[in-house]
Amino acid sequence: MDASTETSSLQLPFEQIAASTGDAPLHFLEFHPRLASEALIGLGRAGDAQFSGARPLEHPVPTQPAASAVTSPWCLTLLSPAASLAQLRGVLDFIRVRGASTEAVDTLSRRRDCTVLRFQIDGELDFDETRRACLALAEEIGADLVLQAGDSQRPPSLAGFDMDSTLIDAEVIDELAKITGIGDQVAAITEAAMRGELDFRQSFKKRMRLLKGFPETELARIAPQLPIKPGAERLLRALRALGCKTAILSGGFTYFAHYLQSERLAVDIVHANELEFADGALTGEVIEPIVDGARKRALLEDMAEAMGLPLSRVIAVGDGANDIPMLCLGALGIAIHPKPKVRQEAPQSIDRFGLDAALYLFGLNDGQIAGLLDSD
Repeated sequence: MDASTETSSLQLPFEQIAASTGDAPLHFLEFHPRLASEALIGLGRAGDAQFSGARPLEHPVPTQPAASAVTSPWCLTLLSPAASLAQLRGVLDFIRVRGASTEAVDTLSRRRDCTVLRFQIDGELDFDETRRACLALAEEIGADLVLQAGDSQRPPSLAGFDMDSTLIDAEVIDELAKITGIGDQVAAITEAAMRGELDFRQSFKKRMRLLKGFPETELARIAPQLPIKPGAERLLRALRALGCKTAILSGGFTYFAHYLQSERLAVDIVHANELEFADGALTGEVIEPIVDGARKRALLEDMAEAMGLPLSRVIAVGDGANDIPMLCLGALGIAIHPKPKVRQEAPQSIDRFGLDAALYLFGLNDGQIAGLLDSD
């Protein structure tokens, strides 16, 4: 092991970390001023020298200390594939220049390829302005930064998911078009609709007309080949273990959503578009009501009402422009690997990790997540 990969754990004043100037790999940070006056930090050993007077820890910090209770009005979560002291300092400066204060920091994950730090923040923040500034800083430092209200750091009771390009790594309508030889033509329409450049309802009708004559027998061949998005199975299994109801709300098709529900993913409810066949082939017509962006939101709202849930217990996850209405409905609206328009408009956005990274936004750490997955 060379000096660049060796690690050390230090105990020192939090202000000394914020005022540092060098860089080093960052493994963890624990700062709980109500419990202890000093912060605990784990760094690559190359970062030791800049912290003169810091005390090395006699005993290593447990891999998963209990995360502190959220008492601040805001949480800002850093999700980094290669966390560093410079990234940490960038986030602390970001909080400071907005006149806010860092009230606590917890490390929710310290895996080699994923470090997750949750900052509890107190201050008067404009949510839209601050989250857009988070997106810019995230690009600059090569990480994800997610802002949310402090009271949304808890598991939801109802979660609505887009299907195509969210739970699966494909647009099913494009897969059907490839078989009929018009894949590029239909994919171009799909992409424009997902970017918000075309009305979803009109683009859907146009694509269905182009698919007239598609053989019904091909559906059973396509369904097993649909690739599941990284982290989807873990997220849905964990949500089920938490007692959260989950729903697919898709502008795609019920046949494939029901296949995923029965064979691949822990999903409770399905709402999607029906395919109309006659004599074993698609008619090219649509069956109303089309599940567009407005209907996704209405369905999610209706489900919450039927379950007696306030919207503060509801979240949504998606990637396309037709997901924006439901992403803006409940406690969290998480865009996963979103289109540019969606990234700018969704309340929360994760670009560099799989769907299971959403679990950190519920205040869970790796130890708790592992316990959920072992119990399901």
